[in-house]
Amino acid sequence: MNATFPRIIRIGAGLSLLVALLAFLVRSAEGQTPTEPKRLTLGEAARLAAAQTANVQSAQLRVQEAQSRVLQQKAALLPQVDAEPNWTSRTINSATFGFSIPPAPGQKPLLNPNGQILGPIKIWDFRGQASQSIYDPAAKQRVNAAKAGVGSATADVATVAENSASTAALTYVRTAQADATVQARIADSTLAAGLLGIARDQLSAGVGIALDVTRAESQLANARAQLIGARNDRNRAYLDLKRSLNMSLDAPVQLADSLASLPYAEPTTEEAAIEIALRTRPDLKALDAQLSVSQQQLAAVKATKLPRVSAFGNDGEIGFIDHLLNTYTYGVQLSWSAFDGGRRSAQAQEQEAMSRDIEVRRRDLRQQVSLDVRGALLDLVSAREQVDAARERQRFSEQEVAQAQERFRAGVASNADVITASATLNAARTGLIDALTAYQGARVSLARAEGTVSQIR
Repeated sequence: MNATFPRIIRIGAGLSLLVALLAFLVRSAEGQTPTEPKRLTLGEAARLAAAQTANVQSAQLRVQEAQSRVLQQKAALLPQVDAEPNWTSRTINSATFGFSIPPAPGQKPLLNPNGQILGPIKIWDFRGQASQSIYDPAAKQRVNAAKAGVGSATADVATVAENSASTAALTYVRTAQADATVQARIADSTLAAGLLGIARDQLSAGVGIALDVTRAESQLANARAQLIGARNDRNRAYLDLKRSLNMSLDAPVQLADSLASLPYAEPTTEEAAIEIALRTRPDLKALDAQLSVSQQQLAAVKATKLPRVSAFGNDGEIGFIDHLLNTYTYGVQLSWSAFDGGRRSAQAQEQEAMSRDIEVRRRDLRQQVSLDVRGALLDLVSAREQVDAARERQRFSEQEVAQAQERFRAGVASNADVITASATLNAARTGLIDALTAYQGARVSLARAEGTVSQIR
């Protein structure tokens, strides 16, 4: 029995170890399950950023703060009720009365003329108090100003969302540029590898020279170095994209749009674009909301010159614990600040200056909106022409490479011409990518100038 027991313990320990190992393998397998990458179009990325970035969430919380301030201001117009039960024990120095009670002839004074301690007097007071504003124009205007503040905070959310969408859209375009650059460098590497294969075949056949092989190897090494750099830039671009979308940096993301497949902007006139911008730009709406808040606050300051009417009352039992008597106080109060040392006038002047400042900034912003739209349209037209020119350049570069390869295969020229043509094609591919990036960036800039980035496709 003594020998069996240790064997049971060893078997149990082995089973426990096996179970733990299996559980670890299962968890490892679950952790290694590939996650389907999230495919995003340009428009989806813009709208996702407009909905969930940290700046947008912060702006939405400021709306809640503004809504809470409305409730705080409304409290001044609602009944105020307090319960104040208390017990007190106090003594009184009779000298603090300021008078003396003359004694009856032949009697001692009732109170010591130099003062004496009376008490302690122990009193219970079970009392409730209530008050209600009947007429308070200043409080009503403060509620209106708080409501205008909610509108201003809501307009700020739209402004922040549009800015976040614009940042994400431009980052998406740069990521698509990085993808296209990797593909171009892969094509360059493939071309260089093919050229090296031709040079080696010709050297083996005795119709080529070692210098051609060395040139081709150098060209291939250069293409591979550029490919390594392009892949690193692409990985960094994806990190920036996920950061602009407020996503986990470990979350897999895939672009649904390539740089070449992104749509072109619909042609529009300058007047129509400016009209859209003046109607939809969220920063303009935000300034309008700020102006409304300032005007409401000015009205609240001016309303403090008017009288206020309120009702008040308290009711409760007071006295000794074994003999409580009910007492009450009710009344109506009229309050009117006839003179406050010029404080209201100074506050009104401050609010008027703030309103004029907002109006000046609003006029300036309308001018800036017009400038933004005109500039974006100019950039868009120019970028479109650059794309056409870059495509034509790439087409000619591809023809040059093909012709140089034919001459090299025929043995009528060295591969120096092919390498030169390949370098030209490399630059042409990069130029087309840059032109497409500039065009899509101009399209995003136009949408931002119009205030429609969240609607971009």
